Amino acid sequence: MELAKSYEPGDLERRWYQHWEQAGYFKPSMDTSKPSFAIQLPPPNVTGTLHMGHAFNQTIMDGLTRYYRMKGHNTVWIPGTDHAGIATQIVVERQLADQGQNRHDMGREAFTSKIWEWKEKSGGTITSQMRRVGCSVDWDREYFTMDEARAETVTEVFVRLYEQGLIYRGKRLSNWDAKLGNAVRNLRGEMGIGPAVKAPLFIETADASIADFVPYLKLLARLTEGTLVAKLPEDDAPVAISGEARLMLKVEVDKAAETARLTKEQGKVEAELAKLTAKLEKPGYVDKAPAHLVERDKAQLAELNDKLEKIRAQLAKLA
Repeated sequence: MELAKSYEPGDLERRWYQHWEQAGYFKPSMDTSKPSFAIQLPPPNVTGTLHMGHAFNQTIMDGLTRYYRMKGHNTVWIPGTDHAGIATQIVVERQLADQGQNRHDMGREAFTSKIWEWKEKSGGTITSQMRRVGCSVDWDREYFTMDEARAETVTEVFVRLYEQGLIYRGKRLSNWDAKLGNAVRNLRGEMGIGPAVKAPLFIETADASIADFVPYLKLLARLTEGTLVAKLPEDDAPVAISGEARLMLKVEVDKAAETARLTKEQGKVEAELAKLTAKLEKPGYVDKAPAHLVERDKAQLAELNDKLEKIRAQLAKLA
């Protein structure tokens, strides 16, 4: 038998973790004669994947859990994920847009079903990562902040607090424009316009009701003016699309500074692309890695390519 030149922990750790989980080693003893120790995992957002910060705090929680378990305490560490409502909706809407669909055409039920599909996929990535680093959680107790039990509890608590006069309902400005979404904010980011800089906005739309939202847009998006037009001005400025509306910020751009900014951003994206491409082309990675991780990397690769094309197009306009 030929020994490997270096220690490869992957297969060994995966095999032993499956054994520990299946044997029920992470479950509480439920022995009421023993002291109890429990930790609830602060639920990570289901929209993404775990990073070094998660690994750091989960290592501390795992160490504490294993310590009290070895002391004989009735011990449990409860895992879960958070729904991250608006962020999740944005991710799913972008996926639908790539397929030429939108939530309005689909209807509420079908769109909700798509969001739950994404939750299963993304949540699976998170739990896979936790298993990979050896978190000794009781997976039978895994929760999601929008599952039936949690949703009922949240509703009950908020109603009780309201009835006790501890919280109240009032009219407040929201930093989420229901009519035009985050289109203006995206334009600012794309054009490198800082939050302190005011700019005029042109809105091409047949929906006259948008005019009612312009005063709020001016305040939230720091606009000097919001003007509804039948057709946007002929210009090379970027255009954002939100539903049936098309939006354009009219600002004088410092071409040299904007070119420098975009060139720097282009370098970052190209470096990320090179790194991800090398990962996907690494012998055995696509065959051996979990399918959902490979799909995630491929989707990220497509997003980076799309981002690079947009940067190059903007640089071409400035040339």
